[in-house]
Amino acid sequence: MKILVPCKRLPDTDHKVRIKADGTGVETDNVPFVINPFDAIALEEALRIREGRSDAVEVVAVGIGSSLYEKELRTALAMGADRGVLVECESELDPWNVARILHAVVGREEPRLVLMGKQAVDDDSNQAGQFLAALLDWPQGTFASTVECSDESLRVSRETDAGIEHVRVRLPAVVTADLRLNEPRYASLPNIMKAKKKPIDRIGVAELGIELEPRIEVLRLESPSSERNCVRVEDVDELIARLRDEAKVL
Repeated sequence: MKILVPCKRLPDTDHKVRIKADGTGVETDNVPFVINPFDAIALEEALRIREGRSDAVEVVAVGIGSSLYEKELRTALAMGADRGVLVECESELDPWNVARILHAVVGREEPRLVLMGKQAVDDDSNQAGQFLAALLDWPQGTFASTVECSDESLRVSRETDAGIEHVRVRLPAVVTADLRLNEPRYASLPNIMKAKKKPIDRIGVAELGIELEPRIEVLRLESPSSERNCVRVEDVDELIARLRDEAKVL
C-alpha cells in the first residue's frame, strides 16, 4: 500500500507575518519556514497507519514549489516518510492548480490513499483536497478527526457544524485531516541525520504535462488593524444602543 502526503511549505506560524510595503506579498527575508500544520497532522496519521498494519506501507511526501521546499521535505523524511517527491514550480499556485499537479503525481505514483491537511494556514482556502478528489473521481473524507483503515476501505469520523459524522469510503480515496486527528511527532536528531540520505525525486511541472491555469489573482495584501477603543457601559440598554447607533461595520 502506498500513501501520498502533500506537504506545503509556509512561514512559521509562531512568527509575526509582515506584508511587503507595496502590498504584493509577504516578507520572507529571515523568516523560518515549516510544514503546514494540517499537513504535518496528515503525515503523522499516514505513519500511524503504516505502524498499525502488517503489510508493507510506503509513505511518500510531496512538495510543490522551488528548490527551497527540500528542507521541509527533509523534515517529513525525518518524521518517518520513506521517500520525497519535489515538483519544481516557481509560480504562485492557487488550489485548483495544486490539485491538477497532485492529480498528475497520483497518476505517476499510483497510491491507494492521499492524506493531506484540510487547508493551508496561510490562505485557508480548504479547496485542494476536494478538487483533487473530483479530478480523480475518488471518494473523499474531509475534516477527519479519526481514521480507521482496513484492506479495502476507511472509516472516517469527520467534524461538521452539526457534530461528528461517520462515513465509510472505499479505497483509493482522498482524506483531509482536521486538528483533532492526532499530534505530530517531533523529528529526532538521529532521524534528521538519516533523512539527509533519503531520496527526493525531482519532477518539473512540464514533465507532468501540466499547463498552469491561474484562477485567482491577488490584487493586494493588507495587515488588519488591531486598534481597539474600549468603552465601559452602565447597563444592557446602553450597550444595545451603542451597538445599534455607534458601532462601525468593517
